[in-house]
Amino acid sequence: MTSACATTSATVQSPLVVARNVHKSFRHMGRTLEVLRGINLEIGDGEMLGIVGPSGAGKSTLLHCIGTLDVPTKGTITIASDEVTTMPGGRLADLRNRTIGFVFQFHHLLPEFNALENVMMPALVQGRSKRESEIRATALLEEVGLLQRAMHRPGELSGGEQQRVALARALLLEPKLLLADEPTGNLDSTTSGQIHDLLFTINRQRGTTIVVVTHNQSLAASMPRVITLRDGRVEKDERRVTAATITSAQ
Repeated sequence: MTSACATTSATVQSPLVVARNVHKSFRHMGRTLEVLRGINLEIGDGEMLGIVGPSGAGKSTLLHCIGTLDVPTKGTITIASDEVTTMPGGRLADLRNRTIGFVFQFHHLLPEFNALENVMMPALVQGRSKRESEIRATALLEEVGLLQRAMHRPGELSGGEQQRVALARALLLEPKLLLADEPTGNLDSTTSGQIHDLLFTINRQRGTTIVVVTHNQSLAASMPRVITLRDGRVEKDERRVTAATITSAQ
């Protein structure tokens, strides 16, 4: 079932992500559990998309398959014209590092390093110079409003500040695609609103394609496009005009 609301005046580019007939099943205690059951989905370059649905609908599993953290049992996923479901491990890791950024409900910051060092980490792992990494990380911390907290370790930061650091880290290598799995799940309503605003700003100013799995009704309501999953299938695909998309189109 597809429900089409009024489309925005912003132009969605050609698809960055294409999922065709994606299935995912798991074996558990001798039984096969069907989590995704034939997902067909296109996500435009520069689009902002929310994925909602009840627990167990397959939201996080779909996000992990799109992010190449998991492999579909059946079907294909294409990212930036590269078919990733059969791609060799080395090439897949390279594409993931170049193209995809991740933000999870739990920030997964390294506790022994400060905020600046945590943000720098993806570039250092890729062998980039410390100076280059530090300049880029400093600019991102300023962008997310945390430059004054750069020398603080995760344990000295609030939950919202930790999630901003995680967001800056996800953007360090300038990915085309940002995947966020319940990014405000552990935050209060005020802090959640700040993270929401930051995601929209990143999408608007950088043109980053953003896909967010969320149970947060406020965030979902503000999204220009929302996919509803139920029992591993797309139940609804809604496009709507929101205040955020009107601002983006201006």
